[in-house]
Amino acid sequence: QVRLVESGGGLVQAGGSLRLSCAVSGNTFSINVIGWYRPDPGHQRELVATIRSDGAIVYADSVKGRFTISRDNSKNTAYLQMNNLRPEDTAIYYCKASEILRPDVWGQGTQVTVSS
Repeated sequence: QVRLVESGGGLVQAGGSLRLSCAVSGNTFSINVIGWYRPDPGHQRELVATIRSDGAIVYADSVKGRFTISRDNSKNTAYLQMNNLRPEDTAIYYCKASEILRPDVWGQGTQVTVSS
């Protein structure tokens, strides 16, 4: 069973940077997509960025040019480099792993707070 643990959140001033990490354990070979999500104003988790096993990447329009998602298969870890942070980026960021023919797995989340 896949397990995810996020880290790297914190408090930063607007314009600053943070790097989030998502450590993956378990049957990592079965993971097709790793993604980062955060709650929208309606408290639904919206996509921030995803990276597929073949390297295909998707970003939300609001983070394009500022955030970079990556994965290091040798370390079983996915990253989200966040630059030029804005107060509206303040949220709990969740990592999600999608496996073929299995339910999605979520991490516990890491808090990111951007002060103006």
